[in-house]
Amino acid sequence: MTAMYEGNSKVHIMDHPLVAHKLTIMRDKNTSVKDFRDLVGEIGMLITYEATRDLPLTAKEIETPICKTTQPTLAGKKIAVVPILRAGLGLVDGVLRMIPSARVGHIGMFRDEETLEPHVYFCKMPKDIAERDIMIVDPMLATGGSACAAIDEMKKRGCKNIKLMVLVAAPVGIDTVQAAHPDVDIYAGAVDERLNEHGYIVPGLGDAGDRIFGTK
Repeated sequence: MTAMYEGNSKVHIMDHPLVAHKLTIMRDKNTSVKDFRDLVGEIGMLITYEATRDLPLTAKEIETPICKTTQPTLAGKKIAVVPILRAGLGLVDGVLRMIPSARVGHIGMFRDEETLEPHVYFCKMPKDIAERDIMIVDPMLATGGSACAAIDEMKKRGCKNIKLMVLVAAPVGIDTVQAAHPDVDIYAGAVDERLNEHGYIVPGLGDAGDRIFGTK
């Protein structure tokens, strides 16, 4: 179940005790790399559950141990999950557990030291990416710069139905993405207070990439 953010129907905030509980464990600086990594995947599964609520269904005739029946099944919608490297990789397994048939693309970015603008250095997508619904994943939505750049890249490739999935968002990041891409639905585990002077989300959970991969 999700709640709208400030009445905006395009921004969905997870309203679930399990998500809140798991995020609290992740926020704790003493949580181990293994536990942090596992929780990223678990919350990714829970957010995917909500982000796929609008998938179309069709009917299929099957035979249960009791009788023949017609029951709902997915209508074959093609999906691609696109992590923003490197931290976004932590969410991929959780999404794929829910949607095993999804293809995976990758976007890598670096930030210009002077302008602080993100620049794409790597982008590898399935050949039929324009025909797929896109789920861009990244643990943190801070300034919104990387998310906007990733969405730009997908739109350049002809993608039309794009969703952004994050664990924690800052209000400024949500506003930035909404201003640049009002057609994109945002799904977040939580919305935090603000960014600090270093661009980190407060209270946040630190550098998600370092905590997922144990590099700090």
